[in-house]
Amino acid sequence: MKAIIIGGGIGGLCAAIALKRCGIETEVFEAVKEIKPVGAAISIWPNGVKCLNYLGMKEPLRRLGGPMHYMAYQEYLHGHTLTRFSLDPLIASVGERPYPVARAELQAMLLDTYGRDNVRFGKRVNGLEETQDGVIAWFEDGSQTHGDFLIAADGTHSAIRPYVLGHGVERRYAGYVNWNGLVTIDESIAPADQWTTFVGEGKRVSLMPVSGNRFYFFFDVPLPTGLAEDRSTVRADLQRYFAGWAEPVQKLIAALDPDTVNRIEIHDIEPFEQLVRGRVALLGDAGHSTTPDIGQGGCAAMEDAVVLAIALQTNSLGIEDALLRYQEKRSYRVKDLVLKARKRCDVTHGKEMEITRSWYEELKTETGERILSGMKETILGGPLA
Repeated sequence: MKAIIIGGGIGGLCAAIALKRCGIETEVFEAVKEIKPVGAAISIWPNGVKCLNYLGMKEPLRRLGGPMHYMAYQEYLHGHTLTRFSLDPLIASVGERPYPVARAELQAMLLDTYGRDNVRFGKRVNGLEETQDGVIAWFEDGSQTHGDFLIAADGTHSAIRPYVLGHGVERRYAGYVNWNGLVTIDESIAPADQWTTFVGEGKRVSLMPVSGNRFYFFFDVPLPTGLAEDRSTVRADLQRYFAGWAEPVQKLIAALDPDTVNRIEIHDIEPFEQLVRGRVALLGDAGHSTTPDIGQGGCAAMEDAVVLAIALQTNSLGIEDALLRYQEKRSYRVKDLVLKARKRCDVTHGKEMEITRSWYEELKTETGERILSGMKETILGGPLA
């Protein structure tokens, strides 16, 4: 049995590794000549960590992960702590810890695990056809390949999604812009073992430790789409949007390297239930593009890969049947994650400022129990709970 996998990002490589471990032949095709991960880092929560453990990357992941033991929210003007609590109760209840990791290092770990030479770069798909015995995919360079089934892990702008759904879908602007990057840890900005978030005015400034004595940072600002801003104006933009914010925020803005900061307008896609058509299945952002507000986008792709491989390995009624069982197990789960992230996005980014202000007030009496309970529910909804 042979799988064609379109897309060499997190989802595509996890799928390739998972299927290869099941004895399924795989070919991975990536449109770009060199993968440059979107975003500086990613928080891999325990449901995603368990998937990577299952796929044989337990020890490499631990070397990449930052020591995130606490979580805190800070008031934006003076930096006063609104709440601070340990993540230990969450870890004890779900059986694994979270690992913030640099995206480039995660991508390298996945490529090393699968085999870099097994990924065909510069292969942009421009057509496919299902036949009696499988799927043919064509590429813009005139080449083609044939497999028993095809996995579309080609991201939020998926070229294959219209084939599966029978129509195109529009991405929905979530209403805010995110700047993110990596910076050397400075404990006068935030503790080195803590996820620290400054909140106010519907904006966020957040820092997480990753390996190599670095913080992953991000700034969120509710803004209209399409503003003429890029890396050349990063520092001035952030100084303007965060004028008057606490000294640690100003130190962070001064410390960052504008040439390495990503500016991303955040979108998602309205959830849909169909992930499969015949021998073609959507995986990762191609099937459930979400905002990053609950840190589950990458984790959901990892879950997809594990569920897909298990479905193909454990069912013997044919490929189409196995793919439908994958769809059945994933449709509700990924819809729930997209909508949870959207709800969190609206609260934290001031869609209705009265609700956002109420959340700020709630943080002053937060012991961690409510926040960790919500995280636990999301984590234990994964396939390897």
